[in-house]
Amino acid sequence: MKEIFVRLDRCTGCHSCQLACAVEHSASKSLFAAITETPRPRYRLYVELGNEEKVPLLCRQCDPAPCLEACMSGAIYRDQRGVVLGRDQCCVGCGNCMRVCPYGVVGWQKERRIAVKCDLCPDLEVPACVKACPTKALVYAEAEEFTGGVRRAAAGVIARAAAAGG
Repeated sequence: MKEIFVRLDRCTGCHSCQLACAVEHSASKSLFAAITETPRPRYRLYVELGNEEKVPLLCRQCDPAPCLEACMSGAIYRDQRGVVLGRDQCCVGCGNCMRVCPYGVVGWQKERRIAVKCDLCPDLEVPACVKACPTKALVYAEAEEFTGGVRRAAAGVIARAAAAGG
């Protein structure tokens, strides 16, 4: 299953990902129309300041998923791909999923009284947040593909340090 990974060293905290997410989850799918929609579109990822660094936080698709286990109405479920999703029409607004999320990334759309979370933009080939990131801090890939890239980059750093006598 593809997931969204974060390259922390590349995030500038520009919030382009949040804006793209909100627009993608709007009725109009247009920035200019979305700002006048009621209810206002809600983004599903958060850019927080952690230890002097900008950190994009989004659903980690936990397994087991505390939000899914806490959902008393069956609104949160895991699809055939393994993605943890929410059914707006089934949400009763109890907030249990928000209380148990270890990352605090289940949000609230107060006008509709429903919980909202990252759905990996199922209608898009690449999630809107990933596509919008100007520094490529967000990566949509299989875990093995992403970690392989990280290992290759680390090996390059080590090899350069060794060649320089470090």
